[in-house]
Amino acid sequence: MDLPKLAIAALGGTVSMQARNAGEGVIPTVSGETLLASVPQLTTLARVTVETLGLLPSASLDFELLLNVLSWAEFQIKQGAVGVVLIQGTDTLEETAVFFDYLWPHDAPLVLTGAMRSAAQPGAEGPANLLDACRVALSENSRRRGVQVVMNGEIHQARRVRKTDSLALQAFTSPVVGPTGLIMEDRVHYLRAPAQRTVLPLPHQKTQKIAMLEASLSADTLFLESTLTLGYDGLVIAGFGAGHVSQSWATVIEHVAESIPVIIATRTGSGSTAQASYGFHGSEMDLIRKGASMAGFLCPRKARVLLWLLLGCQRQHELSRYLKDESCIQN
Repeated sequence: MDLPKLAIAALGGTVSMQARNAGEGVIPTVSGETLLASVPQLTTLARVTVETLGLLPSASLDFELLLNVLSWAEFQIKQGAVGVVLIQGTDTLEETAVFFDYLWPHDAPLVLTGAMRSAAQPGAEGPANLLDACRVALSENSRRRGVQVVMNGEIHQARRVRKTDSLALQAFTSPVVGPTGLIMEDRVHYLRAPAQRTVLPLPHQKTQKIAMLEASLSADTLFLESTLTLGYDGLVIAGFGAGHVSQSWATVIEHVAESIPVIIATRTGSGSTAQASYGFHGSEMDLIRKGASMAGFLCPRKARVLLWLLLGCQRQHELSRYLKDESCIQN
């Protein structure tokens, strides 16, 4: 039987972590090859190639490294892989997933996974998540779905998934929409048809800087006022409720938005920003009049990724079109 080709890359993260000595905290030490050896069932499903591209906690990943990983993944597809699986830490998993999703042009699936328990802990779920991710990457029904995150038996769309718990096994959810699929009895079951995606060209500029600030009760405007003088090229605000800020912040945002793109998202963790509900100073209607853009269902962190990519390929003038796509949920 001619098995399909599957490519796996390990970047590090909790799934690869162990302690060197008793009583010390865990650090990334386990290679992709060792992780693969913990899932012998894969040899019956695919011809697997695995590479260790890094052993980093995901907080230390950056856009430059992710572009190199993307290049590696695209090469695997050109070499005949039917899908690609990336193993990484969970701290930035929701951000790396959307970064790849905006740039992944292939019908073949790109699947991200990790673990909440380190490789040395009893009940470590890393091998199970890896096997599930590989099943998803090998499934014909996974084609044309872009980038997906597989954790704890669930499949999540890259643009919707969020890490909503710091330590729990069930740390990843997709607020409002829920998972797009499940792995049950070793089979991949999708709950929705593939959503329409827009793919950006690769950024040719990589030095742009995007600030992200969170609105909070009685917050001063010192950092906000310094955005332009510090050389930032874009700004994302994690606003109150449906995309609101204080009157003093709204005044500064109007000035900043004259020079750089400003996106207002919601800090709540679920739901969308509004467009035409509130009219007070600092409301979404006021901020739109002042030149800011509303993020819709896109969370602040993912809005920052989108703005970095748009600036990198000089498409910031299309920001409103991309955010309009995020203002509705596709079934």
